[in-house]
Amino acid sequence: MKKKVTVLLMAALMGTFCLSGCGSSEDTNATDSQTEDNEESTSEEASDTEEAAETEEGENDDKKAADEVAALIDAIYVQERTDDTDKQCEDAKNAWDALTDEQKELVEGEEADPDYFGRDTGDASKDDARNQDEIGENEILVVSFGTSFNDSRIADIKGVEDALQEAYPDWAVRRAFTAQIIINHIQARDDEKIDNVNQALDRAVENGVKNLVVQPTHLMHGAEYDELIEAVEAYSDKFDSVKVAEPLLGEVGSDEDSINDDKKAVAEAITGEAVNVAGYDSLDAAKEDGVAFVFMGHGTSHAAKVSYSQMQSQMKDLGYENVFIGTVEGEPEDTACEAVIQKVTEAGYKKVILRPLMVVAGDHANNDMAGEDDDSWLSMFNASGNFDSVDTQIAGLGEIEAIKKLYVDHTKAAIEQ
Repeated sequence: MKKKVTVLLMAALMGTFCLSGCGSSEDTNATDSQTEDNEESTSEEASDTEEAAETEEGENDDKKAADEVAALIDAIYVQERTDDTDKQCEDAKNAWDALTDEQKELVEGEEADPDYFGRDTGDASKDDARNQDEIGENEILVVSFGTSFNDSRIADIKGVEDALQEAYPDWAVRRAFTAQIIINHIQARDDEKIDNVNQALDRAVENGVKNLVVQPTHLMHGAEYDELIEAVEAYSDKFDSVKVAEPLLGEVGSDEDSINDDKKAVAEAITGEAVNVAGYDSLDAAKEDGVAFVFMGHGTSHAAKVSYSQMQSQMKDLGYENVFIGTVEGEPEDTACEAVIQKVTEAGYKKVILRPLMVVAGDHANNDMAGEDDDSWLSMFNASGNFDSVDTQIAGLGEIEAIKKLYVDHTKAAIEQ
């Protein structure tokens, strides 16, 4: 009996050892597997963290590179030329060219954006900076505000200059811009160097010019015209004769009803061109079709802003009831976009054609008038919901033959003065 009990106890004990041993092996395998999983998970997390850090570092490097270019652009977005300007323009372009496409999209500064260098505005090589020496004794200096839109500069400003050179082959036609910001932009982007007013006058002096005629392409006797007169007067004793021709709209006049032959000629020229481009035989035909033409000028706080009101009066005197004058700056107040929308709406016109009242179809025409942003004139006219269609004609006054002739006539009057 004792022997049997002993055998049973031993059997039970061995079974326990077996179960204990088997359980220990399974637990060990499970632990090993879990450890491997944890190690793999930790490794993946470390890899993800490292990758995220590298991505963040790369993004920071991209932003830093873009910000450096933005700072270089902002440094040349100024109205004063210095001894460092040429190098600054070169440095900004070289830094831009060194960026990747992704980095270029990140360029953003006080004035800088990817369009400063990246926007395609046409082939600058088709332009003529007209800064050659060997001018001769007689010079016509054509002074414009300027534009960085290459196609517009060639069609509008160069178009006027070419017309003057053709009309006066015995005179050397040269160019100056009043906007140093634009001069720097063109130089940095296209490596085209255009004189500012002082540079052009210095060039004339150094070349021995005796008779100087300055023909501004400005619209009116505004602030820029006043600054031009001041700059020219400082050189008056350097030449035998200095004469400044009239801007496009001629004398300002005392009030909004003061109109003149220049304003009449401009009103007829720009309206006729707009009607023709729109495909109508006459302004009356466009009127019958419910079309209103809106000419958008710049606007100014200068006393010469009455010129815009005078142009509206001139349109009325000519019987151009479906032609309206507006300004980007809204000065005079009744030329603001909202005011013009109200006028056109109350007059009952359901179709609108927008066109710039500017010598050059540059940034204002392309962005403020015809741009995609909510505050463009095209967008605001559409947003009003008052019109069946709103179209744009992006072309400067300098493209119109009658306008070129008017500048030629103004230059002739100055020469014969």
